Amino acid sequence: MLGLIRSPFKDLPREVSILIAASFFVAVGFGIVMPAIPVFAKSFGVNNAAIGLMVSAFAITRFSSGLISGTLVDKFGERAVFSSGVFMVSLFTFLAGIAQTYGQLLFFRAAGGLGSSMFSVAASSVILRSVRDDQRGQVQSVYQGSFIVGGMAGPAIGGLLSVISLRAPFFVYSILLFCSGLVALFFLKGDSIGVKKESQSDEAATTIREALAMPAYRIALVLAFIGTWVFFGMRASILPVFVTEELNSTTAIVGYGFAISAIVQGAILLKAGRFSDQRGRRAASIVGANIVFVGVLILTFSLNAWMFLLSMIVLGFGGAFLSTTPASMVGDVIKGKGGKVIAIFQMAGDAGMIFGPIIIGWISDVYSYRAAFGFSAAIFAIALALVYKIPETRNVEGPQVNNLKPLDEDL
Repeated sequence: MLGLIRSPFKDLPREVSILIAASFFVAVGFGIVMPAIPVFAKSFGVNNAAIGLMVSAFAITRFSSGLISGTLVDKFGERAVFSSGVFMVSLFTFLAGIAQTYGQLLFFRAAGGLGSSMFSVAASSVILRSVRDDQRGQVQSVYQGSFIVGGMAGPAIGGLLSVISLRAPFFVYSILLFCSGLVALFFLKGDSIGVKKESQSDEAATTIREALAMPAYRIALVLAFIGTWVFFGMRASILPVFVTEELNSTTAIVGYGFAISAIVQGAILLKAGRFSDQRGRRAASIVGANIVFVGVLILTFSLNAWMFLLSMIVLGFGGAFLSTTPASMVGDVIKGKGGKVIAIFQMAGDAGMIFGPIIIGWISDVYSYRAAFGFSAAIFAIALALVYKIPETRNVEGPQVNNLKPLDEDL
């Protein structure tokens, strides 16, 4: 019976497996600190817009340093940039934990965005460099799954730690980040992982202009923006405060909700990735967008903690499809090439993290939490309409990454 179960790691390159292990530590730590960030900021006596700004500051730095991180990867290699980025976030997370004012917390969270940009661009470079086109959905799901599985325990632990001290989650996150950096530093082989030799391909890299001329790429950018608006901007800014103030619940319930969502998403993520590879990116996007839209509506009309938990289950199910499909579409249309094109895609997601928390925070201050969630549902309706217009990109011309050598050949 066990022999019939296909391991998702069987055909993955060694570097991807190592990144999965390192990402697990990152995800556990982020899950621990996420429920505490808005509540800790609120403890300094600021309003919801200021909480949104604090969450967005991290994304602003990530956004503005995306192309810089890509340049660093090209010059110094993925291992050095990934490890340095993780160590940088670890340091600034520790400093955020000892912040004495809102201004200090804002600065340290913003500074951590540079490190986050560095390690995420480096990880994306390795994954794009090492996978075949017909594996893209599955590999993206496994990589995302490392964050999901790591994040399952994180929110629940973070919620409990927040009850003891709002600073404790930051210290635990810092330690786990440090461990992740060590894993990458000592187990990724060489500094030039993923660097292609000129002889590997005579085909020019896809330019930003060429990519923007492709409808699928433009839609992927919009999905990345709106997706991070919902899954990060909304959840990481006012949602924990909504649960504690509007629903009269606790930060522990927030943590449980995030953990349940992660469990649901992680449980079907691999199947969603294979669905994308077998049935197509368009079909996977349609399924995911419809389910997520329902989840946002449930959250908008939540009256108690049970409805909040239900919305987290629904969002987790839909998120399994939407968390990997846009990236797979980008990989399809650029035929596995174009570093700047990948950076622009990441920056689109970061833009959702920048503007989402600020706008949602402002709406909740001026109107109400439910108005902010309702506005997010209206924004997501745009994504729902666009997914039906996605041209299919999966294996349109057969496997598109067919000229890549095993990574070890470059070392």
